[in-house]
Amino acid sequence: MHTAAEDELHDEFFPVVPAPADGGHWQAPTDLEQQLYKLSRADNAYAYLRTLAIEGVYYPVRLDEARAAGEHTYPMLTNETPDGRTIAQVYTAGLLPRPHPFLVYEHTTLGALAHILPEEVEILAVNAATPCEQYFLASDDERDTWLELHHELFSPDALMDRVVTRRTGAPAPGPLLRGLACGAHLCFRNGDAWNTPHWHGMGYRGEVERIADDWGVHGREDWLSTQERLLGQDVSPWYWDFVLGARTALISARGGRVDPAQWRDQVELTLRERAQETGTATDDRDFDEFVTHLRALVGKVLRYEARFRADGLLPPDGFVRTIAAWDIGRGSKMARWGRGARYATEAEMHTALERAAGAAQSAYDSWEEFSAGYVLGRCLHFDEEKFGRWYTTVLDAHRALTTDPESPWLTVPFRSRT
Repeated sequence: MHTAAEDELHDEFFPVVPAPADGGHWQAPTDLEQQLYKLSRADNAYAYLRTLAIEGVYYPVRLDEARAAGEHTYPMLTNETPDGRTIAQVYTAGLLPRPHPFLVYEHTTLGALAHILPEEVEILAVNAATPCEQYFLASDDERDTWLELHHELFSPDALMDRVVTRRTGAPAPGPLLRGLACGAHLCFRNGDAWNTPHWHGMGYRGEVERIADDWGVHGREDWLSTQERLLGQDVSPWYWDFVLGARTALISARGGRVDPAQWRDQVELTLRERAQETGTATDDRDFDEFVTHLRALVGKVLRYEARFRADGLLPPDGFVRTIAAWDIGRGSKMARWGRGARYATEAEMHTALERAAGAAQSAYDSWEEFSAGYVLGRCLHFDEEKFGRWYTTVLDAHRALTTDPESPWLTVPFRSRT
């Protein structure tokens, strides 16, 4: 928890987006809102509702109430219409405003909304005060319809593994946008817009639970520590890059391809030299086992790289110089997750993203090279040479991110053009 800084205070509680002048074309933030705009103009409320059942919505909650809420308690802001009826506001992801220090947004499916919407609510306002606004009654019959559509249409998997790009409201080209692009692998996997600067993610509760369950981050200090370790490439085992660095040293010294036996010998030689310099004992069983493990890691890397070449993830003569991208890419997302959980300020998120961009440029020469390093890191972490879903899903992401015309890796230069 942190105290809101003066530069975080603003009055953008809810989105307000003017309609296009003279009935002209409106450029929506994402394809979702563009579709809703088309349906609202066609007065096709049922198709609009079906789209919401696929994607889900976000509803506003006071931050203090969200923090105090129990596991099965769902506070929600409501208002009254001039004629005294109770109305609740919900929004789609692309229209969510800049995070406010005292207000958060929670994500829900249309089916769950049918249950948690307070009984006194009579009207549901969707994307109010925007060109794609729509209003629905919230009677029992309507809520039954929401449930039916949810059961028919909602599938969490359908929202994953896709490139989503904001067309409005994204940062200008530069280090911040490049830092957002560093998290493209995870954005693809989670189905998030990669260039969203105002992060809400899975909603406040979802972001808090995500980094608590997956990362052991339970507060601001945890987030600061984890974020720094990721950006410093200090989360992955140091010896992965140690092994890769031994090959790089051989290439620099001798040129050409490196014989695997020479590489293994170089790993052991360098490790023993480092142990001697630091006074580490080298005549015990633990050290011998560690040497054996690192020599074996050479073979594992070679087998992964052979598969990467066969699958087009590496060029025919390509290899991975560093797995730094595995920490940098996750660091890019951790900056946003920390913001979504309100452990990070907006300035801290921006700084972390810009640092991620700089770290990527220091380690790699292209997005393709960055991606290969990310994939190898993920495989060494999870896959155990099974070439199962830990590999195939990230391979799918690589292929999409290097071919989709709206991918950041085709629209954001890895280095600034001069």
